[in-house]
Amino acid sequence: MEYRGASAYNDDKFFENYITRRNREESPNNIIEKPILLELIGDVVGRKVLDLGCGEAKLGVELLQKGCISYDGVEGSVNMVREATKNLNGTEGNVHLSSMETWNFQSENYDLVVSRLALHYLAELKDIFQEVHRSLANNGKFIFSVQHPILTSSIKSAVASSSKADWIVDDYFNSGERIEPWIDKRVVKYHRTFEEYYQLLKLAGFKIEDIREGTPRVEEFSSESEYKRRMRIPLFLIFSCKK
Repeated sequence: MEYRGASAYNDDKFFENYITRRNREESPNNIIEKPILLELIGDVVGRKVLDLGCGEAKLGVELLQKGCISYDGVEGSVNMVREATKNLNGTEGNVHLSSMETWNFQSENYDLVVSRLALHYLAELKDIFQEVHRSLANNGKFIFSVQHPILTSSIKSAVASSSKADWIVDDYFNSGERIEPWIDKRVVKYHRTFEEYYQLLKLAGFKIEDIREGTPRVEEFSSESEYKRRMRIPLFLIFSCKK
């Protein structure tokens, strides 16, 4: 069986394993991707925020604590929405059960749209990028992360071992569906080249202000050996765009 979109997280066992994996101390999401994302987001005081594929909405909780005036999380998994609702309880944040493809984007309603490691689950991005652009106020920002295209190009290394020190790059310019073994399941993701992300953003009308590849920062690591391992393979691609 292959899981598409947010459906994997509706499998209770997969969801439980994911939460444990995601919240572990050495998770690269926490020590590599998140610090860069927050740096690019910057000051959120007085901002209205939309989070696409918000998961547990822990980012939303943090942004609300930092002063954003509203937060809407969009999430396609019932299990994730349930967890996000708990986390947002007592805040000005809301979570909505919807896929990104069917979400009703409101015109010029947000100052910031964010998405963490969710867009590579979508078969098509052209319309989503255009809808995000339409939903932003003037000078609004769109900041998102995806798995690095080196990782999504081929799954040959994904099946080789759990602790990897190198990665086989193959079929790089053949965009499209990839079926990746992940947490004992088969999950569908979509490979796009660095160039394709860039061109789709330009087509939607965005000005690309910054691009990061998730360079590890030694101060975020408690283990020197783990830091050196993470310096070998890029895990993330992060864009900061402006309307």
